[in-house]
Amino acid sequence: MSETENETTETPEPEAVEEPVAEEPVAEAPEPAADEPAVTESESTESPEEPEPAAAEAEAPAAPAKKQRPQKHVPRPLRRQRPKPQRERPAQRRPIVRLPKPDGERGRRQERRGVVVSSAMDKTIVVKVDMIKIHPRYKKVIRRSKKFHAHDEQNKANVGDVVRIVETRPLSKTKNWRLAEVVEVAK
Repeated sequence: MSETENETTETPEPEAVEEPVAEEPVAEAPEPAADEPAVTESESTESPEEPEPAAAEAEAPAAPAKKQRPQKHVPRPLRRQRPKPQRERPAQRRPIVRLPKPDGERGRRQERRGVVVSSAMDKTIVVKVDMIKIHPRYKKVIRRSKKFHAHDEQNKANVGDVVRIVETRPLSKTKNWRLAEVVEVAK
């Protein structure tokens, strides 16, 4: 047999038995908690089923403390009504005034300046625009270039010309720009 089995089967020694300690006389009933009202001896003689009216009132406010959640959908007649303030009606209606259309452009059109790379297509040129930016984090100068297809109605621009193009409505799948002017003719 193992040692653990021996220990479990043995009975406790009589030395380990504790002697009963003399009990002190118990004082009055334990003190009530702060939430509960104190009960006096005269009240304790009354029947325990009928609580005192003051105690019933103390318990009553605790139950409705829980707020009910509003319903997700309240039928229209049961909803809270907020009447609109009535505004004063003028004696005469003002006439409708039509304003003339503005003569200027509606929005500011974007403009780019670049070099013509290709003019092989009919009424279309390819303009290469170089953009120089400073990197926001590393503060290094970055050069980027982008090619735009622009509409050239008279086929005025040739390869190497410096031109100004402006943004316009889509003229084809790739053309959203048109030639505004030839700034510098190629040599």
